[in-house]
Amino acid sequence: QVQLVESGGGLVQAGGSLRLSCSVSGSIFSINTMGWYRQSSGKQRELVADITSGSTTNYADSVKGRFTISRDNAKNSVYLQMNSLKPEDTAVYYCNAEVRTGLRGLTGMDYWGKGTLVTVSS
Repeated sequence: QVQLVESGGGLVQAGGSLRLSCSVSGSIFSINTMGWYRQSSGKQRELVADITSGSTTNYADSVKGRFTISRDNAKNSVYLQMNSLKPEDTAVYYCNAEVRTGLRGLTGMDYWGKGTLVTVSS
């Protein structure tokens, strides 16, 4: 029984910043990759950034240089610092985590948060 809860979304003007947080709770043995996805109206959900258990990061080209993903393994949390926000960043942002709940199995299973809305005004 694993749950992900996002926070930090809201309304911000273009050029501003927001910091998203996601906390994972439940039966956790370890967490492999964690990431942030977003979905805008009329578009499919897309990867924004992810980070491995070894802190290797990956970013969508559209956010490189503006967003920074990080994690705190002691808190089972992942964060997304979003700077220089643009109206096109407006979307529902979803937290994702690959969670191992037992000793067996190295890949774990994917879990998703319910999303937090980020709105960037022009």
